[in-house]
Amino acid sequence: MAMETPASAWYDRGPSMQSVVVSRVLRLGVRPIVNRVPPSALAIRTARTVTDAVTRLLRVDPRVRVEPIRDPQVESGGSRALSGEWLCPADPGAPQEKGAILYLHGGGFVICSPQTHRPITSRLALDTGLPVLVPNYRLAPEHPFPAALDDAMDAYRWLLARGIPASRIVVAGDSAGGHLAASLICEASRTGLPVPAGAVLYSPWVDLTCELSTERDPSAPDPYLSPVMAREAGRHYVGQSDFTDPRLSLLTRTWGPSLPPFLIQVGGAEMLRTEAERLAQLLTDAGADCELQVWPGQMHVFQLLHRFLPESRAAMQETARFITSAIGPATVIEAVA
Repeated sequence: MAMETPASAWYDRGPSMQSVVVSRVLRLGVRPIVNRVPPSALAIRTARTVTDAVTRLLRVDPRVRVEPIRDPQVESGGSRALSGEWLCPADPGAPQEKGAILYLHGGGFVICSPQTHRPITSRLALDTGLPVLVPNYRLAPEHPFPAALDDAMDAYRWLLARGIPASRIVVAGDSAGGHLAASLICEASRTGLPVPAGAVLYSPWVDLTCELSTERDPSAPDPYLSPVMAREAGRHYVGQSDFTDPRLSLLTRTWGPSLPPFLIQVGGAEMLRTEAERLAQLLTDAGADCELQVWPGQMHVFQLLHRFLPESRAAMQETARFITSAIGPATVIEAVA
């Protein structure tokens, strides 16, 4: 197997040619449309339809087994049935490691699904040897806050109820899913649940007011995301709640004292860079071991394109390194039912 370039080697060079081409195409072909079409209810329904259609064209790596989940959560006391999917390495001869990754997909709280993020979740399963649980959490505007967070918490309790200790669970998420992952950790601590072994946040959207991204956009416009679009999506998710609710306002809430190690990866060219840096500083100030990686020239959730971008492959390798370190040596057990 060819050796991947370590993350530190990318910081002293510019983005790859592949990355430049992708960013240019998005900047010229996608951002102008996104800026002009805020996510109204009709636009959201249209985006979901298009996204679902594109998702059907994506192939799952044959080395990964995808198992749908529909569980009434009798054992874990969840508020509603858990739906989603497991992604596990398909090699029946490989040992089952006692542990799991809980992955919360992005999509501005209004679009996307476990299926849209299989490029990331299948790679995580392969690189770590761990099963990945991806819940199909409820979306806004039909289901505003706290529906998505409640579903994320239910998924975490589901893993605990099946005998997977928190010390062998890593919670991960991208964009809006990064917000859910960070909020889940705070809520676990607040409600007396054990905190997970670690957290991985890809391009986390932690300022739902979009004040920081709006300030950054004129001088460093994102290749395809628009603060206008994000602000409207945030309003759909917050609904009748208050933006200052500590479960929503992650940059003003109190962090600590029981925090796991964090890995935050953010693109150097994206509008969420400033808030990712702010979150990393808050976590560090609260005593957490937080590793922030700003990938030069990269766009929002560039990890999705690991089949095409060398930076994305290196970022996924860094993620596997972090997760392996957070969980520790594998323990061979029977597969989780």
